[in-house]
Amino acid sequence: MTKLTDMQLVLLSTAAARDDGSLLPPAESLGTRFDRIRRSVQALIDKGLATEFTVSEQAKSWRHDDDIFYGVMISDAGRQLLDGGNEATAPSNGGGGKTRDAAAGSPDAPAAPRENTKAAKLVDLLRREGGASIADIMAMTGWLPHTSRAALTGLRKKGYAISSGKTEGVTRYAIAAEA
Repeated sequence: MTKLTDMQLVLLSTAAARDDGSLLPPAESLGTRFDRIRRSVQALIDKGLATEFTVSEQAKSWRHDDDIFYGVMISDAGRQLLDGGNEATAPSNGGGGKTRDAAAGSPDAPAAPRENTKAAKLVDLLRREGGASIADIMAMTGWLPHTSRAALTGLRKKGYAISSGKTEGVTRYAIAAEA
């Protein structure tokens, strides 16, 4: 299962609809955040869903070396993914919150953190009913808000399915129940 952001899906879908398959220029719906677009394009190249080729127009290029401009086009793997060859997942906003499941393609559950560490306590806190807010995490660990959010990102990268949703104006995070 290939995990794609909304921006990556828009880039691929737009490219698939074009005769030349070019990801650029980006769809107007993506706005003018070219730094985000560049990161998304690079991620698609890294995943093999897009490939570079030389172009003559600077408007269709995403980088250049001296006088050579390089564009990006959807690859066969990208087209296959859009056609349903592999299931692509985008961040969902259903059910009142976002779920990012890094372990969806992995049959193994994420490794449990060492006992009696802040990471282990954080996992326990997120598994309780109702999850935890950033304030709860800060109170339990003594971390600042940005460190608490970074710890959540770290758990996601390790394969924990962490969901978030607002309850009475407060964002709460929880580890999704294991099936």
